[in-house]
Amino acid sequence: MQIQNLAQYSEHYHQALESNNAYWSQVASELTWFAPWTTVESGDFNDLKIRWFDGGKTNIAYNCLDRHLPAKKDKKALIYISNDPKAPLVELSFEELTYKVSQMAHTLSELGVQKGDRVCLYMGMVPELLYSVLACARLGAIHSVVFGGFSALSLAGRIQDCGAKFLITNDGSYRGDKIIPLKNIADDALKDCPSIEKVLVHRRTEQKIEMKAGRDLWLHEVLSHKSELFPAQPMESEDPLFILYTSGSTGSPKGLMHTTGGYMVYSYHTFKNIFQMQDSDIYWCSADIGWITGHTYLTYGPLLNGSTTVMFEGVPTWPDAGRFWQEIDRVGVTHFYTAPTAIRALEACDLSFVEKQNLKSLKVLGSVGEPINEEAWSWYHKHVGKERCPIVDTWWQTETGGIMISAMAGVTPIKPTFATLPFPGVLPILVDAEGKEITSAAAEGNLCLSRSWPGIARTVWGDHERYRKTYFSTYPGRYFTGDGARRDEQGNYRITGRVDDVINVSGHRIGTAEVENAINEHISIVESAVVGFPHSIKGQGLFAFAIATKEASKDQETLQKDVNAHITKVIGALAKLDRLVVVSGLPKTRSGKIMRRILRKVAEGDVSNLGDTSTLLNPEVVDELVSKATTK
Repeated sequence: MQIQNLAQYSEHYHQALESNNAYWSQVASELTWFAPWTTVESGDFNDLKIRWFDGGKTNIAYNCLDRHLPAKKDKKALIYISNDPKAPLVELSFEELTYKVSQMAHTLSELGVQKGDRVCLYMGMVPELLYSVLACARLGAIHSVVFGGFSALSLAGRIQDCGAKFLITNDGSYRGDKIIPLKNIADDALKDCPSIEKVLVHRRTEQKIEMKAGRDLWLHEVLSHKSELFPAQPMESEDPLFILYTSGSTGSPKGLMHTTGGYMVYSYHTFKNIFQMQDSDIYWCSADIGWITGHTYLTYGPLLNGSTTVMFEGVPTWPDAGRFWQEIDRVGVTHFYTAPTAIRALEACDLSFVEKQNLKSLKVLGSVGEPINEEAWSWYHKHVGKERCPIVDTWWQTETGGIMISAMAGVTPIKPTFATLPFPGVLPILVDAEGKEITSAAAEGNLCLSRSWPGIARTVWGDHERYRKTYFSTYPGRYFTGDGARRDEQGNYRITGRVDDVINVSGHRIGTAEVENAINEHISIVESAVVGFPHSIKGQGLFAFAIATKEASKDQETLQKDVNAHITKVIGALAKLDRLVVVSGLPKTRSGKIMRRILRKVAEGDVSNLGDTSTLLNPEVVDELVSKATTK
């Protein structure tokens, strides 16, 4: 079902509201099932025994590939862009991709991988990563992709938690002008991972590595070349599909477990309607497959819909800040989905990088990962989209499996910085601190979801009680997203930031995303992050860490006054900064998210234990933050 106008959106939304089982049954019937389901939905947010399409049997890899044959066998399924801008594109048709995945499935099966085994993938963005993910799904193994920028300690922890028996990695991976020594890092991790029986190594950088006899195998030496397709294994709808780890505010990373049928249906339906692809369109999601965005909207969502998906090995600023825009023109990309972090970084570069490309192929732009500030939204809309491409500002989480709140491109209204309307079948509500639902049309509160949807993660791997405590204990009977949100009179939602990033200043709740939005509009500010810190009068004060232009950095006192004048104009005097410190960089995870835990501790003066900083993209900035923040 493809929603084509606002009236149809309203019709679909109310249909799902009134007849949820009938709605999702109709969507699921568009895909291939080897056996029909007996129950569409069961369980709830109290018993946490949630199941979708119970009794049904299917295979998501079959639906991504075989289902499109022979009708689309010659259509491009994958376009691969190497880190090297001079390297030719690698293009695979649906038929070719099906055979690549089948060869990988044969290989894994011959090495002993069976249904239910956990296979960990620690790779760069190479086609073999995509093949391996789909091959695991084809034979019924559970894939757990670990982003190829994590440390040995982080990799080991994830392998240990899920009890993976097999690891697939590269000798190394290219990232801009750097080579990441993945195999060497994996070797360090595997010193504490006795569950690993075999390590498959894909040759990419050809650097010197050690191969442990009896454990390590070169992929090119053992790759099966069988011509017959590996049979797609019938999977129960509730069989685990993948485990993906996400960091929480406390404790070790959580292994979110997604199941086969519900995730398949939800990723299929959300991709179709949010992005509104036509058959000849080319879609590029710039995320790494190591993150949920790369799972749902680079891999599964596009391929389930028979769309052409682009996979990119490099980074947006190498060899220069025009890389994204050059590749859009070279490939003819029509739909481009990226993160606000990338947009802001490119916005700070010379405008000529984007202006020298025509970008005429673009039809739709997307934003994912965090609330996008208005300045970045406007720059993206004007200079990349040429004021003709709708921007779908999508809100969702690893836990949700797919997009929950977003405009639909060309179908529902766009409102800058607002995720806008909930997807059919999604029931968001706002609650106050006591958990009472705020029913007024225009409101602000904590964002909860009051009913399950097919793509929801079913549990935290090996720890269902942690799943309950994390998501369902704050407001019993409701899924608590951890985000605050504002709703306008038309029912559009704007995400204001994590609730633990909402600061209470003199009794006023101030979302950090809103303050950062205002700060980033200042002509001298490149990027900022705001946290709270103890204040003797206000309870909490506002502390901003900011990357500023070279000239503005020379006089921080004047800069803070100017920024506060702008904040007062945009939000009000209550949101004025108590302190602003100019820094050269912000501590970010390798997925581009700001590590606010560190900023809060630095702002509070609690620098004796900043926790593990080894997984940061730029751990060197931490010492600078501490030095500058503690110098008055």
